Amino acid sequence: MYDLVCIGASWGGLKAVGHVLADLPDELDLPIAIAQHRHPDSPEGTLAELLQAQTSRVVVDAEDKLAIEPRHVYIAPPNYHLLVERGSFALSVDERIRFARPSIDVLFETAAHAYGAGVIGIILTGANDDGAHGLARIKAAGGVALIQDPLGAARRTMPDAAIASTSADAILPLDEIGKFVYGLWVDPAAKPPVRASGPVEGARGNREVPPPPTETSAGLHA
Repeated sequence: MYDLVCIGASWGGLKAVGHVLADLPDELDLPIAIAQHRHPDSPEGTLAELLQAQTSRVVVDAEDKLAIEPRHVYIAPPNYHLLVERGSFALSVDERIRFARPSIDVLFETAAHAYGAGVIGIILTGANDDGAHGLARIKAAGGVALIQDPLGAARRTMPDAAIASTSADAILPLDEIGKFVYGLWVDPAAKPPVRASGPVEGARGNREVPPPPTETSAGLHA
């Protein structure tokens, strides 16, 4: 039985996170917490408004001591770390981690501590290695580790770092992630088999993943 989905993204994350949310069936009632790197002066609520257009779930900026409710999407506010406690969230203005606040590692590590095997962690596109350690912590606690296929990411640095840091349960194209999460929720005991991206050229970390595309497309950096 799963308790929480945690998503981490950076460069290109607005489009990628929106895609995942749009692909999740309405009946999936798991709460979702998102750490998206963005400018510290970004207006609060802006990202939530943009993502709300992609889903029928309630999307809000997380607040300190806010209770975690089913079918809600919680966004880490700009310039705050989002921490997971059992049944609620906490906010922190502690030092930046890997130059980021919110930090994906902080979200993932605290979620693993609070919910252990009940966490599904997802790393999407990004231009640094934030989240790799946190995803490994989720996996070590018995949770599920999912990574966007680097070939389809606007920036592949973050997926590559996560692949190098843990044995992912699946490395998936963006349009397969929602379906995979739904399958886990429908039947938690029947975890789908690992879907790696190899064997192909460009082995990195503990998995073989596709080589970088020859042309880099512009990503959306929220």
